[in-house]
Amino acid sequence: MLRKVRITLATIILLGLTFLFLDFTGTAHTWLGWMAKAQALEAVLALNVVVILALVVLTLVFGRIYCSVICPLGILQDIFGWIGKKAKKNRYSYSPELKWLRYVMLAVLIIALLAGIGAVYQLLAPYSSFGRIMSSIFQPLYQLGNNVLAGIAERADSYTFYSVDVWMKSLPVLIIAIATIIILFVLAWRNGRTYCNSICPVGTVLSLLARHSLLKIHFDADKCKNCSLCTKNCKASCIDFKTHTVDYSRCVVCGDCIKSCKFGALRYDNAHLHSKATAPTDVSKRSFLLASALATTALAQKKLVDGGLAPITAKQAPGRVTPLTPPGSLSVHNMAQHCTGCQLCVTKCPNNVLRPSTDLMSLMQPVMSYERGYCRPECTLCSEVCPAGAIKPIDKAEKSSIQIGHAVVTVGECISAQGKDECGNCERHCPVGAIEMVPSDPDDDMSPYVPAVNEAACIGCGACEYVCPVRPLSAIHVEGHEVHKHI
Repeated sequence: MLRKVRITLATIILLGLTFLFLDFTGTAHTWLGWMAKAQALEAVLALNVVVILALVVLTLVFGRIYCSVICPLGILQDIFGWIGKKAKKNRYSYSPELKWLRYVMLAVLIIALLAGIGAVYQLLAPYSSFGRIMSSIFQPLYQLGNNVLAGIAERADSYTFYSVDVWMKSLPVLIIAIATIIILFVLAWRNGRTYCNSICPVGTVLSLLARHSLLKIHFDADKCKNCSLCTKNCKASCIDFKTHTVDYSRCVVCGDCIKSCKFGALRYDNAHLHSKATAPTDVSKRSFLLASALATTALAQKKLVDGGLAPITAKQAPGRVTPLTPPGSLSVHNMAQHCTGCQLCVTKCPNNVLRPSTDLMSLMQPVMSYERGYCRPECTLCSEVCPAGAIKPIDKAEKSSIQIGHAVVTVGECISAQGKDECGNCERHCPVGAIEMVPSDPDDDMSPYVPAVNEAACIGCGACEYVCPVRPLSAIHVEGHEVHKHI
């Protein structure tokens, strides 16, 4: 029963999080956004006290079920390990805990977080690794499949599906995602939970609590025949059948050992209470409690949907002195301190404005660029889906007053300034009226008109840069601000 409950809940979580990343309409967040908020490291960075306390209580009562039921990367490892077991049954063996490696990885994560070295802790964060795999590898495939269906539907005069623009947001992130899934597959296929119990810093922190959990898997020495099947089926390599011991710091309560034991020598309960009890333990009640406890981590989330998936023309990104970070991120520093690079905001941006940074110090963190669209003042989706507090929740009214940067005109490239033609696209499309076309010669009203930017009113949305007809670089572009301010 324990194993069935674990597989059922893990399947729900994995499918939910997968669709959360694959969905390009923004509607999935209404029902599935809580799954992202329930991830451990993201909850800590967002100071989400409710989730943190729920995970602590969950671990102290049930053990490390977070790693086998809630963490998508852990569930993915189980699938790869299951494939390995199909190739060879009873493939695992007991191995001692690699404490030095676990705590070194944890120390690296903490130092990177304190120093704001995003490229380091983003590589170690399990949920972020899963997000990169989904957004860089599987979402484009999902979108291509959608476009095929859209083409078929169009021939039948149906608008059930609509085509979307499929493009590579970042080659370095794609390479990292491919390398991650290959490494995970090899490690899990060969020896189950090697990454989870030797490298993952989240697993290391939870292991400190799991040692003292109320419910544990333990041996009934009188029934054990030392057949070693439990050890050979333990993907965490934490069961030593010779000494009848379980390393609870690595046990993820998957239930495989209980299923493999033919003599009923393994139980999942409170060993001390069981020794005094006279009645058998009701496994169904434990399973119900397990499911109920997991359900308490759900957080109801509201969502805003901004339509903007219209076909757009690609342009070349300018070299910005200061990167643009989304409204609600407060500053470049705050983004570096909190963002885990999970790519959820990138996959949910309806205007194709967000993409992973390729800068080494902020690698994989979202930055804004306006070749494929601009940041619409009415859209706040990225602030709603961020699980780590890197982008704080904001409303439409607040977003319209947040200045993330300001527009800069390259007069020599402007069509109007060159006297070739009258343009004024930037002025007409500025949503806050911060651009005005003025004579290049103040004393001659007949001189070519050029755009003048009121930096005090500009919010850096990028509408001007996006609609500028000059190619390959726009004659007007947005420079980011290190610290955002309200205007």
